[in-house]
Amino acid sequence: MKNFRLGTVLAVTAVAILGAVAPLRISAQAEMKQLADGQQVKVLGLINSRDGDTFTMTSLNGADRYKVELPPSVSVKSNSKGVFRGGTQYEASYLLRGLRVEVEGMGNSAGHLVAKSVRFNEQDLRTAQSLESRIDPVEQQANSNTQRLTAAEENAKRMAGQIEENTALAGTALASAERANTRINGLDEYEPIKTIVVPFATGSSAIGPKGKAIIDEAAAWVKTQDRKGWMVAVVGFADSTGRTAANKTLSEKRSNAVIGYLVSKHSLPLTRLVQPFGAGVDQPVATNATAEGRAQNRRVEIRLLKNKGIAGE
Repeated sequence: MKNFRLGTVLAVTAVAILGAVAPLRISAQAEMKQLADGQQVKVLGLINSRDGDTFTMTSLNGADRYKVELPPSVSVKSNSKGVFRGGTQYEASYLLRGLRVEVEGMGNSAGHLVAKSVRFNEQDLRTAQSLESRIDPVEQQANSNTQRLTAAEENAKRMAGQIEENTALAGTALASAERANTRINGLDEYEPIKTIVVPFATGSSAIGPKGKAIIDEAAAWVKTQDRKGWMVAVVGFADSTGRTAANKTLSEKRSNAVIGYLVSKHSLPLTRLVQPFGAGVDQPVATNATAEGRAQNRRVEIRLLKNKGIAGE
C-alpha cells in the first residue's frame, strides 16, 4: 500500500512539474547567456540537458540559458532543511535533467559558467529521478503528437489553398505543442549503444569472477570506440526472494558495486555517469518461479548511451 501511495505522489508531482516548466518555453524562448571571463555568477534554474561533464540550464524566469562546466573540484550538495541551505555531499552524476539547482561560479573565456558549487533540494532530486525513469515513453508520445500535428497542417494547406495563412496557423500550432512538451524538448536525447549484464549471487552485492570478466571484456571493447557524447547508466535488479524493501536496497548496493569497480579498475569518470538506480524486483527479464529465471533477474545492467545529436553529425 505504501509503494502504491508513493507511486501516486511521484506521478502527481511529475505532472505538476511538467505543467510548471512548460510556460517557461525553455527551448523556444531562452537565449544562451555569454558570461565575461572571470565574472562571478550565482543563478537558480532548471537543468534541461546533460552531456558528460557539462549541462545546460535555464533560469527560473525563462529568460536566459547557461552552459555549465563541471570541473573535478566542483562541490555538489543537496539539502533537506529549506531551500539551498546546508546539505549532503553528492557526486556530479546526481545532476539529472529536470532538476532545480542553484549554481555558483564564474565565467570563462568561452562564455560558459564554470561551477564552483551546485546545490539542490532533495525532494526535487527524488522527483527528477522519477521523471528520468519515465522519459522514453513520454518522448515517444510527444513524437507521435508532433507527427499528427504535421499531418493535420498539411491537410489544411491542401484544402484551403491559402499558403501564407496556413503557415501562420501551423506556426501557432507548433508553438502550442512545444509549450505542452517543453519538459521533453528541453532534454538531451540519448540512444542506446549496448547493454552489459552483470550477474550476482543470491542475496549478495559482491561482484563475482564471472561478473568482473564480463565488465573487463566490455571495458576493453569500449576503448576501441569513439566515445564522444557517451554516458553510462547503471541499474541494479533483484529476484523476488525476500522482502521488497530489502531487495530494493540490495539492487542499489549491486549498482554501486559495479560503479565502484568501473571507477577503480577502469578509471571511469564520474561525470559520465547517470545517477545510479536500484530497481529492486521491477522489470524482471525472466520468471521468478524457477531457479534459472531468478538467476537471470539477479543482475546489474550497464547501459551505454550516446547523444543523438552527436551521433548524427
